[in-house]
Amino acid sequence: MYKNYNSAYASCLGVCLVGQPLRTNHNLKTARSRTANLIMALYDSGKTMFTTAEAAQLTGLTIPLASSLLHKAERRGLVSRLKRGLFVLVPPELGSSADYSGNPYLIARYLVGQASYFLSHATAMELHRMVTQPQFTIFISCTKRIPNQTLRGTQFRFVLLQTKDFFAIVKHWVTKQEHVEISDLERTIIDGLRHPELCGGISEVAKGLWMRRADIHVSKLLEYSARLNVGSVRRRLGYLLDLFEIATDEQLQSLRSSLTATYLPLDPSLPSEGPHIAKWRLQLNIPREELLAARST
Repeated sequence: MYKNYNSAYASCLGVCLVGQPLRTNHNLKTARSRTANLIMALYDSGKTMFTTAEAAQLTGLTIPLASSLLHKAERRGLVSRLKRGLFVLVPPELGSSADYSGNPYLIARYLVGQASYFLSHATAMELHRMVTQPQFTIFISCTKRIPNQTLRGTQFRFVLLQTKDFFAIVKHWVTKQEHVEISDLERTIIDGLRHPELCGGISEVAKGLWMRRADIHVSKLLEYSARLNVGSVRRRLGYLLDLFEIATDEQLQSLRSSLTATYLPLDPSLPSEGPHIAKWRLQLNIPREELLAARST
């Protein structure tokens, strides 16, 4: 597949992959040859998204010269600039498209730089097939404080986490050669219970739990909730497992045994109203019937 892309790009650039370059102005010929070589190198390495520094490394040029080369490639619609220093290759079948933004998950990976990260909350729920509606915000849990930003209409929201909270992370392959880090299925549920507002509310978390109930390991849910040691997570987890009858009495008791006397709202993003349930030390500010409706999803 990549060889076909290489040939298409080389044809666009007026450069023969085999034999002599087409006759043209020497400087233009050199620039086009370098651009063709860069694009071929990117496809050969599986990189459709790259930084100016990576382009310089692949071409052997200085960063200023590589930047100039990319600027010319951008004007010709061969690459699209997502932000300063970050580019994406435009697939040949799209022609010249300065608006092409590539894969948002790969953009997220580049935005965090060298910091530890994983795609989380509503984004991880989408990747784990736990939602029924498309998501337009990418959530990234990260050890580095990064400001939220919007690129090409997609919002990127960063959630600051301590290093000790980085566990239960798996690879998700975006292409055959590029992957991103995401929370595993059980960790995604736990994060959703900790911050339901980043997942569309506790109702969406409940729906996702029910949708993937056959694949979920309750033992992992208990392990992760104990490792995070957050009282609100234990309460919400116990209540949903109890409501959907997908845990044993022994597993439910292990969650109840560590609860304090304090009552917390089932959904922290909603008003504190509704009945209290002593069993899980929760204020049910979402009707039980609304959560049970997830079973018809």
